[in-house]
Amino acid sequence: MALLAVDIGGTSVKHGIWNDEKLGNKGSFRTPATWDEMKTEFMVLKNSLGEGTKISGVAISSPGAVNQNKGVVEGSSAVPYLHHFPIFAELTELFQCPVSIENDANCAALAEIWKGEAKGLKNVLFVVVGTGIGGAVIIDGKVWHGKHLFGGEFGYMLLKDNAIFSELGTAVNMAKRVAKRKNISENELSGEEVFEMAKNGDLIAEEEVETFYHYLAQGIYNLQYSFDPEKIIIGGGISSKEDLIPELNKRLDRIIKQVEIAPFIPEIAICKYKNDANLIGAVYNWYQNWCQAPIKDK
Repeated sequence: MALLAVDIGGTSVKHGIWNDEKLGNKGSFRTPATWDEMKTEFMVLKNSLGEGTKISGVAISSPGAVNQNKGVVEGSSAVPYLHHFPIFAELTELFQCPVSIENDANCAALAEIWKGEAKGLKNVLFVVVGTGIGGAVIIDGKVWHGKHLFGGEFGYMLLKDNAIFSELGTAVNMAKRVAKRKNISENELSGEEVFEMAKNGDLIAEEEVETFYHYLAQGIYNLQYSFDPEKIIIGGGISSKEDLIPELNKRLDRIIKQVEIAPFIPEIAICKYKNDANLIGAVYNWYQNWCQAPIKDK
């Protein structure tokens, strides 16, 4: 069974063919400006597969709050024309085969429990640390969307007075705080540069790096003792930092010593899949929606 996997992003649309338990024929095109242009690109993609590749379904990763029951992408995103119309029905008619759509962060999480760092686990949290903080909640091997489709929107969590997790627990905002304290433009500093500055003894950078690690660890601690997952997987740009897990474990250990009633440190890990995570997770979501038999991993 061959599936066309598609990952819609704000600047590009990635795609590939899932066949024989692997992702191949990968490519991408620039995200079109309108929905009509997107559908044209989809037809070009479909026709380019040729007669030798017959697809049984289309698995899509999309931004926004995907309402599976209504067949609509709700909320808002960097691709505004995807929202608030019967997109499932239009794509099913366009491709003439079963279509599934899931939120991109949820897809990344599904990739991890299917074939990645959380393989074999049932209850997992996926925390995406980028410009802000988002993620996914996996319960019993499936995405838990929540009443308002806000399951996994961890960035809204209040951690200090009126400051939310997204403000305190990302390297992007850490760099902005350093820039503000040094009276320079926010665009002049990156998170990587701040980490390097701290390593070289810059006191302001050291303070803000400590703030970043402390609040990221605190957010993870809160999530662990709210959901009690088997594992918390970290994705996003920060996941490429080699010493991230040891640094977080160091802060988590401090928190556990302060909260004496808490009996264990959360188990955290870096995601296995990077660029292909959304495509692989979209495939797994398609299987969950369209296959009656249990999904087996070879």
